[in-house]
Amino acid sequence: MTGIQPGLTVRGLGRNAIPFADWLCVCGHHERARGRRAVTELTTRARVQQCPHTTPATTGRAVA
Repeated sequence: MTGIQPGLTVRGLGRNAIPFADWLCVCGHHERARGRRAVTELTTRARVQQCPHTTPATTGRAVA
């Protein structure tokens, strides 16, 4: 195993448990949400394979 892959993981939905979610962005940013409302908010904001933490003007060829 080479490491944790970026993505969104949600657990505890549909059961009598408190749901929680982990989101690892491709840039390395990590967020965790606990509770139905917080998990819902995180799942609507999270973009897998698309980083909202950097702007195109500060990365890649646009800087050069």
